[in-house]
Amino acid sequence: MAYEPQFSISSRLLSLVEMIAALRERIQGASVELSWIPALQKDTRTRNVHASTAIEGNPLTLEQVRALEEGRELVASDGRSNREVLNYFAGLRYMEKHAMKKTIRHEDLFALHRILADSVIDQGTAGSYRMIQVRVGKHFPPAAVDVSGLMFELLDWWNKKSRDVSPVLSSAILHYRFEHIHPFADGNGRTGRALALWELYRRGFDSHHIFSVDEYYWENRPGYYAALDAVRVAGEDLTGWLEYCAEGLRLTLEKAWLRVQAFSVKSSEKLVLRPRQERLLKLLRDHGSMSPADIWKTLDVSRQGSMDLLRPLMTAKLVEKVGGKKTGRYMLKQS
Repeated sequence: MAYEPQFSISSRLLSLVEMIAALRERIQGASVELSWIPALQKDTRTRNVHASTAIEGNPLTLEQVRALEEGRELVASDGRSNREVLNYFAGLRYMEKHAMKKTIRHEDLFALHRILADSVIDQGTAGSYRMIQVRVGKHFPPAAVDVSGLMFELLDWWNKKSRDVSPVLSSAILHYRFEHIHPFADGNGRTGRALALWELYRRGFDSHHIFSVDEYYWENRPGYYAALDAVRVAGEDLTGWLEYCAEGLRLTLEKAWLRVQAFSVKSSEKLVLRPRQERLLKLLRDHGSMSPADIWKTLDVSRQGSMDLLRPLMTAKLVEKVGGKKTGRYMLKQS
């Protein structure tokens, strides 16, 4: 049997896809032939690695992941956590190298899984479909004897019919179906999220590799798992899951646009936004302007801490102060 995903194009989903298209066009238009693209790619790769491994319980912080990527040693970390992170960096490089591969085969999945799972899985063999029954929360994936056939159907859909729908949808469909089959004994979460990203690469959606969708899943892990479970409750109707993933991609592109602006400042130092700075920029966008007191109370930082966040943003001309010394407020700088 051929795999045929079941879903409806709801008005919300259609609206999200339209917003995503507009955001992507703005980002891609600003990203062509600029010298800071490699730095932005490096930052995005680090964020992807941190988020996807953190979802699975890896304790390393974003800064520790960045340190490992740069070849720096970590004093207080265990070998397995480090290996998971380094494996994921290698997996992303593998996908980037094969970003335009037209046909994905079982062997390609095995190669990616071997890279991601090397020395960090508790059961099964890296690069081989599972031979045992597994359980994921309340979900019992298909029997091991059915895995190869189901993956053949999924790959056939991915290589052919997936191009009949937007990459926003095809990446989400691939993500869910892979996790539903759970073809490997271990390491399926990281592999499934990697495949969803690979689909965005293959379809030319993220041609510069500057989108970190996994951050969205990591920031609300219970919501991520609930959205996966909701598909099964809905009798494999993917509509809600597609809306969830599209909303995540929209928020991801909004963050990417902020990072593009930060990296494109005309200075010798390119600004790498910290999570609190991204939250601050979102707050300023939503509120229009904020007083210093509003900022430090909302972000739960000291007055000095809020200024440490603001100064780089003001230097980069992303934020400006308006008003007098005592009545001044901060707002996004108008272009």
